[in-house]
Amino acid sequence: MRVDLMHRVTVSAVLALFLSLALLVGAAPGVLAQAPQRGGAAELLAADPVLEERVTELSHKLRCLVCQNQSIAESNAPLAVDLRNQVREQLAAGKSEDQVIDYLVARYGDFVLYLPPVNGITLLLWVGPGLLLFSGVGWLALRLRGRADEPASAALNNDQRNRARALLDGAPLPPEEPRS
Repeated sequence: MRVDLMHRVTVSAVLALFLSLALLVGAAPGVLAQAPQRGGAAELLAADPVLEERVTELSHKLRCLVCQNQSIAESNAPLAVDLRNQVREQLAAGKSEDQVIDYLVARYGDFVLYLPPVNGITLLLWVGPGLLLFSGVGWLALRLRGRADEPASAALNNDQRNRARALLDGAPLPPEEPRS
C-alpha cells in the first residue's frame, strides 16, 4: 500500500515536471520576442521615420532620470519610455526640439540634460575640474620650489661616519664623542 502511494506520487511529480518543461519550452519564443533589448536603442514606434529619427536624436541628448548614465534612448526604464513618448508626442504636435527641451527642463530641471547650460548653479560643474587641476599643479609647484630652497643635508662628521660604517659592518659601535 505504501509502495503504491509512493509510485503514484512519483509518477505525478514526473508528469508535473514534464508539463512544466513543455509549457516553458512552448512559451519561451513568445517571451523572448517580447523581452526588451539591453544596450540597444529604443524601439521605433512612430510611423514616420523622419519623426522617429528626430525623437531618437533628441532622446540621446536627454538623461534618464532613473538610470545611471543612460540616455532615455538607451534606457528601458518605465520613466524613460514615458519621456520618449512625451518627446514623440510633442514633436508630432509640431513643437520644435528647443520647445520640447524647454518643457522637459521646466518639468525636471537641468538634470534631464546631458549637456547642462552654464549658469550660476552649474558653474562649479563646468569650472570645477579646471580649478582642481590648476590647484593641484600650483600645490605641486610650491612643494617642489620649497624643496629646492631647503638646505642640503648636512655632511656627516668623522664620528658619525665611523658609527655608520660600524653599523653596516656589524662591528661594535665606537663610543660617541661628547657634543659640545
